[in-house]
Amino acid sequence: MGYRSVEKTDMLELAFARDVSRSKIWPVLVHSTRTAVATVASLLVARFFTLPETYWAPITTIVITQSSLGAAFEVSTQRFFGTAVGAAVGAIVATYLGHTLLVFGISVFLLGLLCAAAHLERSAYRFGGIALAIVVLLPRQAPAWQVAFHRFAEVSIGIGVALVLAVLWPEAEDR
Repeated sequence: MGYRSVEKTDMLELAFARDVSRSKIWPVLVHSTRTAVATVASLLVARFFTLPETYWAPITTIVITQSSLGAAFEVSTQRFFGTAVGAAVGAIVATYLGHTLLVFGISVFLLGLLCAAAHLERSAYRFGGIALAIVVLLPRQAPAWQVAFHRFAEVSIGIGVALVLAVLWPEAEDR
């Protein structure tokens, strides 16, 4: 009798543990599926437009899809405007002032002032700095304005796909 009651208790604990692990794994499976679908979609869209560095679209999509629906819109806004300002400053700097260390440092400083003047958050400055660095620091055959436009387009595709996904397939806590 004592053996049987221990066995029943162990089985109940095991069944409970399975239910708990299923309830923990399901949101992970759904979130991972959403992210995978969104990143593949953004890569396909960027490839459709034959952009040169299509990997920026899914990278951006991953950044955006890791946020809740409300936060995704905020992150997207900051990323969009920051990238636009950073790419524009990068194009101007690379075209007219060159690629020196001093020019790069001054342009990063000025980008911070521009973002503040435009009432953008620090996250916009961060994203803008990334775009500026890519345009100014990486040697390219294409003109700087073209590199800047492509960078902005790739990021915008990633943002757009992530936002469409957030609306069409929101996370469970967003519903």
